[in-house]
Amino acid sequence: MKKTVVIGLLGPTLDMGKKAKRWERWRPTVALCQHEDLLINRFELLYQKRFKSLQDRVVKDIQQISPETKVVSSPVNFRDPWDFEEVYGALHDFAKAYTFDQDQEAYLVHITTGSHVAQICLFLLTESHYLPAKLVQTSPSSGGKKENDVSGEYRIIDLDLSKYDRIAMRFRQEMDDDIAFLKSGIETRNTGFNQLIERIERVAIHSVDPILLTGPTGAGKSHLARRIYELKKTHRKVAGEFVEVNCATLRGDAAMSALFGHKRGAFTGATHDRDGLLRTANNGILFLDEVGELGLDEQSMLLRAIEEKRFLPMGSDRETESDFQLICGTNRTLQDEVMSSRFREDLLSRINLWTFRMPGLRERPEDIEPNIKYELDRFAERNNTHVTFNKEAMGKFLSFATSKEALWPANFRDLNAAITRMGTLAPGGRITKKVVDEEITRFRSMWRKSEPIAGENTLIKLIGAEKASVLDRFEKVQLADVLAVCAESANLSEAGRILFAASRIKKRKVNDADRLRKYLARYNIKWADIQAIRVGAF
Repeated sequence: MKKTVVIGLLGPTLDMGKKAKRWERWRPTVALCQHEDLLINRFELLYQKRFKSLQDRVVKDIQQISPETKVVSSPVNFRDPWDFEEVYGALHDFAKAYTFDQDQEAYLVHITTGSHVAQICLFLLTESHYLPAKLVQTSPSSGGKKENDVSGEYRIIDLDLSKYDRIAMRFRQEMDDDIAFLKSGIETRNTGFNQLIERIERVAIHSVDPILLTGPTGAGKSHLARRIYELKKTHRKVAGEFVEVNCATLRGDAAMSALFGHKRGAFTGATHDRDGLLRTANNGILFLDEVGELGLDEQSMLLRAIEEKRFLPMGSDRETESDFQLICGTNRTLQDEVMSSRFREDLLSRINLWTFRMPGLRERPEDIEPNIKYELDRFAERNNTHVTFNKEAMGKFLSFATSKEALWPANFRDLNAAITRMGTLAPGGRITKKVVDEEITRFRSMWRKSEPIAGENTLIKLIGAEKASVLDRFEKVQLADVLAVCAESANLSEAGRILFAASRIKKRKVNDADRLRKYLARYNIKWADIQAIRVGAF
């Protein structure tokens, strides 16, 4: 059986007792050792040096009423018992230096004595496991006990909340509510997506580090970033604003000014001071959508602002401070941008601590139906009109929406547009099969206009549909042709000679293989992968 060890502060007021009648009053430190059902083997008594004489008296009294209790007295170095920093520092130093033997001893922290500040500090140290103990609270006798019972009462409190089923259930319910909030109340069914949102919920509540949201256009990155902000605000994790900017709209001086602010006269047209978005986001969240579009100069200043919480506005010789949490969104593969020298590697390393990829609509076919219901509710709110599908129409639209034929290149934006069109055209607020047929015809016509590029299937196999979707058609055609030549060539050198037949003549040193290898590396493509496709092994 483990020995019981109590750690407690001497109470200069409650533990005092008059010399002649000190046995006739309740004194918490002494009283704790008077309970027949609580055998204390050792009492670690902490005291301020100026109360040394009281400490000596309390030790003698404990030895008299509980000879089996060994008292170990330790002075603690704080002068002002109401100075939080001083008291916590002294108690923390004691906890760090103390040797705990949890295999042989069970620890109790007495939180009845000392100032309220000291009691709070002992609670915090116990809750954070610096003191691996339970709490023990003592009080004078009450209820059925005799009024002159100087032993009083005690209660042991275990801070391990996992042992309390009701509290655990409440925490689980709060977490479920937070997850539902991040999903806008949509009862999603895709297992991977639900696990992703659950992880995001935990990070949103417990982290202030940058978050990177990736995924195709229209996958919901902007919407999720705002929901993260609203969730953090509900939990009082942020006090400032949610500031959103699409980096694709920022260029040159306008970009620097928009992000970091400027002083009057910093450039032509700067007629007044401007705070900038980073300053506006102080104590809040800054969401940089399409962060891959930022210029290298802006990236450099952003990196310093993230790390040091300070930056220099344009035209100013004094730095500005702003403490914000950064959320970035992108539909690009930033690692490829780094390899192409279009994105700073050190900035990517700083913002991708928490990276979450938002899947496209085609990757979540089982979630299309609940999202249709969500879009119908949004339509009703905007238009003050309740619209529903009839059974046949819903079946027809779902069948098309979840088929391979449905490309959904703009993802949820496409779905939102479809519901808006069908809801507007629905006769009597009822979406019929005829309305659905017209919408499907429209999608087929619209998606057919994006004719596939020759060799695009090979390209998608090698770099994935997501990366391929963000390439310009010009870049796709070029890459597809390069891959076609590589597939028909015996090695890199042969393919390089064909691809660089004209330009290689002008070069003094020719290394076609290395030149081609570097080009393919921009897309993270290896020669072995191309050959594997050629022989059908990919």
